[in-house]
Amino acid sequence: MDKEAIVNLIEEKNSALIAWLERHDNEKWLEGPNNKWTTGQHALHLLQSIKPLNNALSLPKVLLRYKYGTNNREVRDYDTVVKRYKERLSNVKEGATFKASRNMKVPSIKEKAYLLNRLQVESKKLQYKTRKISDEQLDHLILPHPLMGKMPVREIIMWTAHHIEHHTNTLKEKYK
Repeated sequence: MDKEAIVNLIEEKNSALIAWLERHDNEKWLEGPNNKWTTGQHALHLLQSIKPLNNALSLPKVLLRYKYGTNNREVRDYDTVVKRYKERLSNVKEGATFKASRNMKVPSIKEKAYLLNRLQVESKKLQYKTRKISDEQLDHLILPHPLMGKMPVREIIMWTAHHIEHHTNTLKEKYK
């Protein structure tokens, strides 16, 4: 998938999420299915996943290469990345979460506007950074993912678009 297609995908998925969250009843922000995250926690989790990616992409590329290495395989397409993520997710123990999202606080209704704004800002940053990074760096630099392991930057950005969609679909299905 080329850079512009990835940027458009991120915009599309993030816009759908934000639109749903804005329409969602404020009283339900603090609710979720039994023993599941609240709507607010889903929004916070997505922010916690995109912010470190933007931070990493702000670092000098030589530092990323030194710290994480370089890609040694063909870059996977979007559908393959999604399929592998679903496979890995199906093998995760029910209720298990990764680092930043463990013991996550429940964002208050007062924090809703702030979180939605931050999600939009971070999405725009990722779109900008995706456009600016070279295709060579997208394919050769790698970053760690807590579930998927090390991934080329192009794949982790495509995964981010899917991750937003995954949580949007969960919210639509279970948080009416």
